[in-house]
Amino acid sequence: MMNSLGINKAPEDTRVVVAMSGGVDSSVTAALLHEEGYEVVGITLQLYDHGAAIEKKGACCAGQDIYDAKRIAEKLGFEHYVLNYESNFRESVIEDFADSYLRGETPIPCVRCNQTVKFKDLLQTARDLGADCMATGHYIRRVVTPTGVELHRATDVGKDQSYFLFATTQEQLEFLRFPLGDVASKDDVTRHHAERLELCVAGKPDSQDICFVPNGSYATVVEKLRPGASAPGPIVHLDGRMVGEHKGIIHYTIGQRRGLGVGGGVTDNNEPLYVVGMNADSNELLVGPYEALARDIIHITEANWLVKDIPASGLEIDIKVRSNQSPAPARLMKTPDGAFYARLNDPQFGISAGQACVCYTGDRVIGGGWITGAENTKLAA
Repeated sequence: MMNSLGINKAPEDTRVVVAMSGGVDSSVTAALLHEEGYEVVGITLQLYDHGAAIEKKGACCAGQDIYDAKRIAEKLGFEHYVLNYESNFRESVIEDFADSYLRGETPIPCVRCNQTVKFKDLLQTARDLGADCMATGHYIRRVVTPTGVELHRATDVGKDQSYFLFATTQEQLEFLRFPLGDVASKDDVTRHHAERLELCVAGKPDSQDICFVPNGSYATVVEKLRPGASAPGPIVHLDGRMVGEHKGIIHYTIGQRRGLGVGGGVTDNNEPLYVVGMNADSNELLVGPYEALARDIIHITEANWLVKDIPASGLEIDIKVRSNQSPAPARLMKTPDGAFYARLNDPQFGISAGQACVCYTGDRVIGGGWITGAENTKLAA
C-alpha cells in the first residue's frame, strides 16, 4: 500500500529529506512527517555570511534560523545537517539580483533561489543521501492524476506560493512533496501543530524580507555589489521633456509614483506621474500618466512548462505577474521561432521586466517564464 507520500513503502522504511529554513512551515513539515514514522533527515542551507545573518532577524536561513532548525531536530530525534551553499547562492541569486537591477528590471530572487539552489543543488543532495523524496514547507499542491503528476495552487489561496515555484520542472516534481499544500489555514492549523508539538518556532513571525537584503534596502545591496550603480540621470516625460533628475535607476520600479522628486506643473491638469519605463543604456527614467502603464502583451523567456505542448493556436490560461494579484485571463502563444508571449484579455498595469509571468489553467500551474518586455497593442494601433 502507498504511504501518505505516495511511495510504496512503510513510513519507517521511507527516507525523506526535509528542507528546513528554521521557520514555522518547514519545521512543522519535518515534525509531522517524523510523527508519522518517516525517516526524516533535515537539511538547512547556510546561504550567506553567518555573522551578518545573526544580525538579520526574520530572514530565511539566517543564523538564528539555522539554530532553531537544529534545536527542533535534536528535540524530535532525527538527523540534521547544515550545508554551506554560500558560493552557489551568491553566484546564482545575489549576483543575478544586482545585474538585473542594473538592467532596469525588478528581480525576484526567491524564485531564482528555488530554481537553482533549492530545487537543483539541494534536491541533488537529497538524492545523494538516498532519499525517496524531498519535502518542503511550501503552500502548493502536488496532485497525482492518471496522466501524471501536476502542480496546483494551495487549498488556502491566501497562503498559496505557486507564483514562486513556476520553474519547478516535471522531473523535480516527481521527487518533491508539499505536505502543507492541503492545509486550510496556516494560522489555525500549522501553528496549532507547532504549539501541540512544542516546537520552539511556534510563535515565530513569518519571514517578510528577502533574506540577504537588510531592512528591505535593495539599492544598498546593489550599490555594495556594483559600485557606481546609483549614478543620477534625467527623468524624461513621455512627451520628450526632461522634468527632473533621478538618483539612480536602481532606486525605482515600474509603476512607482512616490519619491520621484518631480514638482508640480509638469502637465496642464497636474496629474500624478508614474515610472513607465527605464533605459539603462542612457540612464533615463521615463515617466507618464497611469494609463501609460497599460500592457496587453507580455513577452517571456526561460520558459518552463508542465504541459506537453502549447498548441499552435494558443492556449486559454490565467496569468499572474505579481505574487499577490488575482489571476487574469489571457491566451498563451508560441511564435514560429519558439518564443512565448501572453495576450491579455484586459490590460494589466505596472508590468516590469525581471518579474515572472506564471500561467494557470484553473488551479493547475502549467509553468511560466521571466518577463523580458511588455507592450500595449491598442496604443500602438
